Amino acid sequence: MIQLQFLGFVLAGVSHAQTGVTTPVSQACGSSVVCINHYANVLPYHFKRNVSTMDDVSTFGDISVTNSTVLNDVNSADFLVFDKERGLEVLGANPSYTFMFAVSEAVHEAPVYVASQNKLYLSQLAPPAGYLPQLVVDLNKDPPTLSEYLSDPPVYAPNGGTLHNGKIIWGASGGNRSIGGGEQRVSLRTLDPETNKSVNLINNYFGYYFNTIDDLAVHPKTGDIWFTDPQYSWFNALTDTPPQLPSASYRYNASSGAVFVVDDSIGQPNGIAFNPAGSTVYITDTAAVSAPVDPQYGHPGSTFNATQRRTVYAFDVSQDGTSAYNKRPIYMASGFVPDGLKVAANGYIVAGVGQGVDVLDPSGQLLLTIQTNYTVQNFAWTGPELKTLWLMGNGGISKVEWELVGQELR
Repeated sequence: MIQLQFLGFVLAGVSHAQTGVTTPVSQACGSSVVCINHYANVLPYHFKRNVSTMDDVSTFGDISVTNSTVLNDVNSADFLVFDKERGLEVLGANPSYTFMFAVSEAVHEAPVYVASQNKLYLSQLAPPAGYLPQLVVDLNKDPPTLSEYLSDPPVYAPNGGTLHNGKIIWGASGGNRSIGGGEQRVSLRTLDPETNKSVNLINNYFGYYFNTIDDLAVHPKTGDIWFTDPQYSWFNALTDTPPQLPSASYRYNASSGAVFVVDDSIGQPNGIAFNPAGSTVYITDTAAVSAPVDPQYGHPGSTFNATQRRTVYAFDVSQDGTSAYNKRPIYMASGFVPDGLKVAANGYIVAGVGQGVDVLDPSGQLLLTIQTNYTVQNFAWTGPELKTLWLMGNGGISKVEWELVGQELR
């Protein structure tokens, strides 16, 4: 009894004030640039952040703190900097974010910059019976113009793209029997921007239809095309056939025609990109956006599950460029799934993560976020110095001027 009384006296003298709070949480670091100090590791109580849904994507600025104004400046900023030294270096002295075009709420994907034309090609996955035509931004005009584009034959629903040997390579993610008067299936396609002609590279895996072909990248040394194949086309009514293959990532060797599985451990493999040396490949898992595969229920759409994976993985690539190994997670997107993925010339990773774009170092440390008012699906560097980043997604196309240089594609 005496011991309990003594403990009571001790507790009565203990302060209940919160310790270690990051102060200030955020502060202005330039025009429309806000720095987040120490990653806001210790927020004052009571704080809360809503969980994302498909219709309402949470952002860092959605964090609310009771009776506080500590994050009031965050939502209005174009750039949030988490690593002050490297983040501000990426932005440079005069960074800018400009909303360029209002577009439909459809998915906008597969951006490919053709430097010889100074044009940016991209797709729009409009509702059926749409998915055609594609779009092109003419950067020779001041201001740039946005117009529709249709190849011969048309490419149905490109969902990923790159430039290689002067031609656009698109991952066509849709399939049915009546596209432009003919049948198309999920495939890799080339498009010659000078002649407007498109050609099939592959449209099956030993007679099975691919699921989606979501994104692709060319290995910088071998020229092999690596691509991801999740199951989204069936969910979202882009194809009239349910999945016949497990979700996987593949390597296509053009000289032999062979297709190799490089990974089948990711729930919904999505974005894919190589570091400049080709020694590391990054693949995103967007399993947090998924749906059941059951043909009797038709095309179910897809939902967001915050407790499922929304992760960027890194793999080592063998010296001969044929295989990926040593898979490890390097980043979990905070608000939504990491969709489009690119690697800058200096090795920094750029990922579309919902209403914004995150910039990471190769270890996965978040350096800064570009904030948007629409969900970004993908992006591409443009311009003579490859310092202009164009972003596109549900409802918008915008551009960023900064100092982060993209890899040159030829």
